[in-house]
Amino acid sequence: MAKKINPNRVPVPEQKPEVRIRNVDEVVLGYDFDMAFEEANRCLQLPKPGCIKGCPVEVDIPGFIRAIQERDLPRSAKILWDKNSLPAVCGRVCPQERQCEGTCILGKKAPSVAIGKLERFVADWAREHPSESGVFDIKLPKPSGKRVAVVGSGPAGLTAAADLAKYGHKVTVFEALHEAGGVLMYGIPEFRLPKKIVKAEIDYVRSLGVEITVNSVIGRLTSVDELLKDGYSAVFLGIGAGAPMFLHISGENLNGIYSANEYLVRINLMKSYLFPEYDTPIKIGRKVAVVGGGDVAMDASRWSLRLGADEVHIIYRRSWEEMPSRLEERNHAKEEGIIFDFLTVPKQFFGDEHGWVKGIECYKTELGEPDERGRRRPVRIPGSEFTMEVDTVVSALGTVPNPLLPRSTEGLETTKWGTIAADEKTGKTSKDRVWAGGDITSGAATVISAMGAGKRAAADIDAWLRSSG
Repeated sequence: MAKKINPNRVPVPEQKPEVRIRNVDEVVLGYDFDMAFEEANRCLQLPKPGCIKGCPVEVDIPGFIRAIQERDLPRSAKILWDKNSLPAVCGRVCPQERQCEGTCILGKKAPSVAIGKLERFVADWAREHPSESGVFDIKLPKPSGKRVAVVGSGPAGLTAAADLAKYGHKVTVFEALHEAGGVLMYGIPEFRLPKKIVKAEIDYVRSLGVEITVNSVIGRLTSVDELLKDGYSAVFLGIGAGAPMFLHISGENLNGIYSANEYLVRINLMKSYLFPEYDTPIKIGRKVAVVGGGDVAMDASRWSLRLGADEVHIIYRRSWEEMPSRLEERNHAKEEGIIFDFLTVPKQFFGDEHGWVKGIECYKTELGEPDERGRRRPVRIPGSEFTMEVDTVVSALGTVPNPLLPRSTEGLETTKWGTIAADEKTGKTSKDRVWAGGDITSGAATVISAMGAGKRAAADIDAWLRSSG
């Protein structure tokens, strides 16, 4: 007789909105074992599953879920870590609804299996039960004698480094900032991704024998060519795309207007939310406007509430349906009282006599024909201008690559967007013995897509190292 499947997802516990806006603790509390077991049993375990095709790092999703069904958490954890060195991160911040869960066959008739929540549950269990899980009893292969430099310790760099170490190569990661983790540390809020989780995942990568050197700006202190001359057989560039984009409108240089990069780095990495315990204060007004519609805009707006703003607006030129942010993050922002000003575009900023922002002139739009990505283009409505009073603005329009390293590396081709030109399947660049992956090649994207690029590049580097003798 066919197994009866619960048509509804097991709800995941969360902090209540009125409580969580007063703290920085994780909003989503996660499954306990009984919840995870019940949710795992919704998986159909079909012979030709769709979910693996949606996973950029090709985790055996039915396998790790089957192990939960069989109450074998050590086996589930080993299956996860076999392909993914950052599962606790992925279970929290990956857009599963557009990837593994989006290709879940159950999802054609009912809500898909909560793969991300199950991944998080298993990863957290393994971290809390290290000896029982067996995941951290690492048996590395015989050293190959080859050294690889990885530039950048974000998701792409950490994944490439972990896989290369598992192949038997000696890996050194060079990180420009004072802490490893890249966007996982400086970009994503504590209440979405606790930093203790990131540090635990990085400790796992270190346990593979990977050396991580911080405060090392490749392109300034030393060059890629010097790394290749200093005994590294290959170099992987996973430096992200961390330079901010701007509106380029009048008044943008007023005090109180931040790029999301500066805003989030000050809060997340430099811990301004703990001032004066930490030495990096940040000035937040009573009425904040965040311009943009992605996850970064959600993060900046939700941080603003937690830092004491009375009213926070998100200004977005399209509608709710076109927003690129995750639905879960949008819903959390809405529950917390963030005000969404849709079909709205800033025209210029106004300041006071002391040079601080005090208002925005905006205009309204309507949606026209779809653009090249299928989203309807915002079209300005003549005569629709209006003014909004604000005392803090955060520009969350996206990011572009920092040109420092590409410009300082001879023979490294870039695209018209400033990204490094690299083969999509292998990460190979125009420069001999240099690979690249993640946002520096694709432009700003997701954590898991960067990890997939790092994994593919590591496999190609390993194949090249073995063939080159």
